[in-house]
Amino acid sequence: MQWWNSFVSWLTAASNQSMVFSAVVLIVSIVVASLLAALVSRGAIKRLLAQNDRALKAAVIGTLVDAATEASVWNSLTPQEQVLADRAVGQADVQLRLLPIKGSSVAANWAAHQLAELKRTSATFGYQLEPALVEFRDRLVEWQEKPGRTRKVFQSDLDRWKVTKSSSEKNLIAEQDAWAAQQHHDQYAAQPAAPVPAPVNYAAGTASPSTETQRLLDDVQALEVRPTPLQS
Repeated sequence: MQWWNSFVSWLTAASNQSMVFSAVVLIVSIVVASLLAALVSRGAIKRLLAQNDRALKAAVIGTLVDAATEASVWNSLTPQEQVLADRAVGQADVQLRLLPIKGSSVAANWAAHQLAELKRTSATFGYQLEPALVEFRDRLVEWQEKPGRTRKVFQSDLDRWKVTKSSSEKNLIAEQDAWAAQQHHDQYAAQPAAPVPAPVNYAAGTASPSTETQRLLDDVQALEVRPTPLQS
């Protein structure tokens, strides 16, 4: 207890007031500087994460819009291009579902349904798909900006589509899709393969490459050793 009384006496001494005041100011300055640094670092990290999220969302939406463009001309794509397009759509679907946005799975289901509709209607050449592509792009951009409100719209669309499509209509659509896929497969399977050039038969009276080359070298050597005519 004696040391505490000594410390209090030293702290309250008039000769030590300036030193105590300087120490208090130093401690307060360090605490304030630490708090400001923490706030600035937190704001910078938040801005970095937000920028990364925007870039990721923009990449996913761009991939889906590009997939919608390819889906609008699905029947004109080769089977290899269709496989690559489906792979890109699958990767974008997974990335969309993993986005840290409320209702990302609902948006992924809505986008999958719209892409399937674009593929189905691509077989109808009289159907104008440009408005559908614009609406698909605008709805996804709106969802990225206002996920809460747009999620409700997506969910209402999914519920409406689920109610309007009966089992018979689903079977008919499945049969139409299978028929379109078969027609597309037959179209590319019926194309003739590129002709393969016949191999050269050197055994049937044709000079071998080594013999032909040697003959050419002999002719060149004969030309080099031929004497030039005397000039008059």
